[in-house]
Amino acid sequence: MLKKLFRPARAMHWNIIGKETIDEVIFRTTKACNRLLLELMARGGMRVSEVLNLTPNDVNGRRLIIRDSKGGRGEEMVFIPPKLAVRLRDYISERRIEPGQRIFSITYAAARLIVKKAGELVGIHLRPHDLRRHSATHASRAGTPIEIFSKVILRHTNLSTTQRYLGTVSDA
Repeated sequence: MLKKLFRPARAMHWNIIGKETIDEVIFRTTKACNRLLLELMARGGMRVSEVLNLTPNDVNGRRLIIRDSKGGRGEEMVFIPPKLAVRLRDYISERRIEPGQRIFSITYAAARLIVKKAGELVGIHLRPHDLRRHSATHASRAGTPIEIFSKVILRHTNLSTTQRYLGTVSDA
């Protein structure tokens, strides 16, 4: 029993999925709802819970307001690419989603299944957090300083969280 309680922590190692693979996953997804869900996580660095809690009130152009963030700091801002912002706005207006209504009215389990099936389309094992990790990896490889994508994209309060998150990606 003591052996189990005081076992040393294992180092986390995540497989880094390339930009081309993530793009293929997104482009092969034909259903608009599922594609937006994937893009918000991969391009905006959002957590599944943040995407599922979005309402039209939270969408302001390229800025998305996260009201119940994991960090518990109240409201946070997420910035998304302009084309994604247009698709999101069009999706909301086409579906006539009310201002206080959730944009994606699915459960967390359903969102995980959507991501898993999207990964299977290209033959990879994909989890929702892999998409968030991809956005940080992509920013890192593009030369964005770690301080910027840690605070802006991932919205981590501590830089060491981001460094643990990325592992050896910055060296690649």
